[in-house]
Amino acid sequence: MKVDIVTIFPTFFDVLDVSLLGKAAATKLVDVAIHDLRDATTDVHKSVDDTPYGGGAGMVMKPEPWGVTLDGLLEDDSILLVPSPAGVVFSQDMARELAAGSHLVFACGRYEGIDSRVVEHYQQTHRVIEVSLGDYVLNGGEVAVLAILEATLRLIPGFVGNPESLVEESHEAGLLEYPSYTKPRSWRGLDVPEVLLGGNHEAIRQWRYERSLERTKRARPDLLED
Repeated sequence: MKVDIVTIFPTFFDVLDVSLLGKAAATKLVDVAIHDLRDATTDVHKSVDDTPYGGGAGMVMKPEPWGVTLDGLLEDDSILLVPSPAGVVFSQDMARELAAGSHLVFACGRYEGIDSRVVEHYQQTHRVIEVSLGDYVLNGGEVAVLAILEATLRLIPGFVGNPESLVEESHEAGLLEYPSYTKPRSWRGLDVPEVLLGGNHEAIRQWRYERSLERTKRARPDLLED
């Protein structure tokens, strides 16, 4: 998969060189490129924002540098993702869908966001998804892009060493994941549930399902409604 990220803070993504993301890039499973939006500006100050029409607080990112940059990145099969608190909420289903794509382009907005005409323009020729991590506001799109990338790229075949570990995770079956335990058997007066020690796989499966159901009812009852 090819990934292009446009931002005014390129060093924000230095973290992509570590952990499994770095290994995936090193093995060419994923090709990630970071682009500085300011490289597309023409004034001496490399300005990427201006005051909003209609008044109001904050600044809005200008469409010109976005147009120049995205024109050089978007291909016929590209999906343009724009993190925004006004977007659709990111989910495991969306992560699976994106993982099946071949080229993702992320536009990291800042300030009061990107001039809305940028999204309107590229919607005419490409698939554009305005996406939100949840009902809160971040300073910019960079944090959201890191979260979306982590959730998406790990679903690409070959990214995770043991693909079976992806099957039983939270949200994969519509429920939150069951509790997990490892050695020692007893820690600070807390013991590993006896059922996990007996080797009865059907009993373990049933216990895990019941704990997943309990955890979902307690923490995310909305998932059960869906």
